[in-house]
Amino acid sequence: MDVLQQPRNDNPARMEPLAKLPVFWALEGKRCVVAGGTDGCAWKAELLAACGAHVEIYAETLSDTFKALLGRTPEHPAARLTHHPRHWQTEALTGATIAIADCDDDAQARRFFEAARKLGVPVNVIDKPDFCQFQFGSIVNRSPVVVAISTDGAAPILAQNIRRKIETLLPRTLKSWAELAQSMRGKINGMLDAASARRLFWEKFADMAFDGSADRDAEKRLLLAARGLKSTASTTGRVTLVGAGPGDAELLTLKAVRALQAADVILFDDLVSAEVLELARREAKRMLVGKRGGRTSCRQEDINAMMVKLAKAGKRVVRLKSGDPMIFGRAGEEIAHLDRENIPVDVIPGITAASAMASRLGISLTHRDCAQSVRFITGHSRHGGLPVDVDWAAAADPHATTVFYMGGRTAPLIADRLIAEGLPPGTPAVIMSDVSRATQREWHGHLGALANGISEIGYDNPVLIAIGDVFAARQRSMDAAPQSAAASS
Repeated sequence: MDVLQQPRNDNPARMEPLAKLPVFWALEGKRCVVAGGTDGCAWKAELLAACGAHVEIYAETLSDTFKALLGRTPEHPAARLTHHPRHWQTEALTGATIAIADCDDDAQARRFFEAARKLGVPVNVIDKPDFCQFQFGSIVNRSPVVVAISTDGAAPILAQNIRRKIETLLPRTLKSWAELAQSMRGKINGMLDAASARRLFWEKFADMAFDGSADRDAEKRLLLAARGLKSTASTTGRVTLVGAGPGDAELLTLKAVRALQAADVILFDDLVSAEVLELARREAKRMLVGKRGGRTSCRQEDINAMMVKLAKAGKRVVRLKSGDPMIFGRAGEEIAHLDRENIPVDVIPGITAASAMASRLGISLTHRDCAQSVRFITGHSRHGGLPVDVDWAAAADPHATTVFYMGGRTAPLIADRLIAEGLPPGTPAVIMSDVSRATQREWHGHLGALANGISEIGYDNPVLIAIGDVFAARQRSMDAAPQSAAASS
């Protein structure tokens, strides 16, 4: 079996360039030096103590915030804070794991930086990036789950806003779930030999962690689930058909992102954007399987066989399709084939291109003043011409909105056929390519000029053709808005 695995220029690397390497450093029981008695130094000392470090503070005077910190018992049982009421000296840095200072000017900063660097001690001078070998980020603390955010010093306020958003997504109970995971890991590894079974267990664990609190019965329920996985262990994986949406990665559902993060192998269509693929698990194998109209593509039979082969090898397979897999995505053929092979399969819907187009235009496809129904119609047959099994008389209904998918090459034929069925040539029409992407283009006109519109837009990129009075209604409301505003002033 010959399955295409074509390279593509926009297929992203597994890791895009990083401004800084994020590292999580174990500091429990380690000696760390803080030079300075300012509020900034107090905050850094508190962070170090929270990790269980032995923090030695060198400062002739301390801020009130620092004095209050030294007056409290550290939360971490291994932490120690010791104040030396004098200026730092080079020998104080010897043997330190980390050195931090708050300096008044660049000359002082340079002296501290050079002293620490000569001794091989990683150094950070607060608010002076030229004298920092590492930086601190904004932190979301659900320890042992810790999330750190960095903007490489470019926008600290942005990092703080990102942190606040993440805070709302991560439940406070995540801390107790992570602690439970630590206590159960050895037991689960002993119970479940198969890597696939362990993966299934931890996915169930993660689902429970976000669904509720870690109550007293959580461990019992999880162990019961593990015993069930052990007794029904199978080498068969599963396939998930995932809708990638029209291209904008932010339009993915949360469930789609979770599927991408859990996949062993991703079979993706040519229209799936690089931004969507970037959200996949780094270790997942990615395979381009074509499926682009008018171009060389994988045969559907080869894709079906590949999904079966991978699933029977125990892999978690994501079949990643642009838009919604259940709309013009040949999902029915793939599901039927997997069912015949007894491969578990599920579907995660995506935002179809017509919905994204309506959103971009600010148009309701079923505006009740104009359209009582909406139709999605394929724009071409298997042989490239107009589809013969479409009810063209119904498609010419003036009280409906009709969206043609994959109709770029047949646009003039679509217009001629609808006009022949009685739809007025002046019916509003829109052509949009690369919906939701940075390369999006659109044409507004009427049915009779559809051939001119497709000549202007082209059909090398995915094209939608939408026809109906709803497109004129939006323009009328926009035209009327300034008049209404003037009348009310």
